[in-house]
Amino acid sequence: MACQGLSREYMGMRFSAPLDPGFLPAVLFNREYAARAKASGQAEQLVIGIEREGGLVSRHEARVLPGGSPETLRYVERLVKTLIWARGGWRIHIGGPAEIGTHIRAAYAPGGARAFDADLMSKVYERPVEVVACATGDVPAAREMAQDVGGHLDGCRIGFDLGASDYKVAAVREGEVVFSEEFPWNPRAEADPAYHYGHINKGLKAAAAHLPRVDAIGGSSAGVIVGNKIMVASLVRSVPPEKFEMAKTMFLRLREEWGVPLVVANDGDVTALAGAMSLEEDGVLGVAMGSSEAAGFIDRQGHILGWLNELAFAPVDFNPEAPSEEWSGDRGVGALYFSQQAVNKLLPAAGIELPATVGLPERLKEVQALMAKGDPSATKIYETIGVYLGYTVAHYADFYDFQHMLILGRVTTGEGGNIILGRAREVLEGEFPDLVARVALHLPDEKSRRVGQAVAAASLPEIGR
Repeated sequence: MACQGLSREYMGMRFSAPLDPGFLPAVLFNREYAARAKASGQAEQLVIGIEREGGLVSRHEARVLPGGSPETLRYVERLVKTLIWARGGWRIHIGGPAEIGTHIRAAYAPGGARAFDADLMSKVYERPVEVVACATGDVPAAREMAQDVGGHLDGCRIGFDLGASDYKVAAVREGEVVFSEEFPWNPRAEADPAYHYGHINKGLKAAAAHLPRVDAIGGSSAGVIVGNKIMVASLVRSVPPEKFEMAKTMFLRLREEWGVPLVVANDGDVTALAGAMSLEEDGVLGVAMGSSEAAGFIDRQGHILGWLNELAFAPVDFNPEAPSEEWSGDRGVGALYFSQQAVNKLLPAAGIELPATVGLPERLKEVQALMAKGDPSATKIYETIGVYLGYTVAHYADFYDFQHMLILGRVTTGEGGNIILGRAREVLEGEFPDLVARVALHLPDEKSRRVGQAVAAASLPEIGR
């Protein structure tokens, strides 16, 4: 769908992405639309309520132009998509103009444009997704949870962090790392969950060999983890339905085998926890650029809110010709802008040719090797991701209240990470000076980038509970 006049030139976009001149930042589109609606003097109220487990509800209010134009429908559809993946939920309340509710209901129906999202949410929350079109006053009141998380470093602990190309383990004794290692694996291609279980257990045993005993185990994993169970995760995407229960309960079985407290959290939340622990401050949004984009959030009171924070599927680019993400089929979502997939996407524009048989981790290594040699083509890849990041920090700030943003993951390793952060800061200073005073961007040191999440994960469980 065209953006109906909201072009980069119209919005006064000051920074272009060197290898992606079509990039249309979500934050500029949204803010320009909101300004138009306000200036019209005819804007109507829109209230969106996203309901998840236990009657928890996140609300978002906006103003929309009357008439249900294509521009308005796109604005709202992208807004709902962002809220669904940022907050999570199975029931979507659309309080406002009837034509908007009808449009969103059709999008999330079987065969609709957002059928993938509806299917994934139904698996996460184990009930069908519903769209309720209603009056603004009928949208339920906000009801959020807040719970303390992690930060326990007493005793002898093991932490693990599961990625798509490797998994990391760390042995931690009274807060000191006594062992850390990375192990290669290829979980996404394996149909037998015994493969996943066996590899993780191998890493745990390697770490345990460096401790006098094991008091607790904590884990960080890509995907949606609820109650130590894997609800949805690309790491087990090849496991067939008849074997998925074994994959789903894998961490529960590991806890039984080891006989100690074991807690596993989404890797994004552990990223945010690692940031809060290293900075000794709260209000942290963590973004890990690995095989995909992982995100997590610790609020200003040091709590997690039970939000989904799966920003890999949240749109950041409103260019109608943006590339499609392979799993969801949607265009312009975060996974293609902040991950190994982003690097791969930019290779042709950078003029870097690699054989089709080379996997994503190896493609990233090739770019990092070129970067170490000062190759200008590799530099442009990192500069492009930096422009993406600068605009997207401002976009995320419209949905999260954070004072620190921690950027880490394999894509940020080496000088490329500094280029990404430097370019992002230029965009923030040039486009969003008010945000610069409120939000600090951080790259952890090299050691923390590689094993920091495993150490933070080790702090998740309380000993004796």
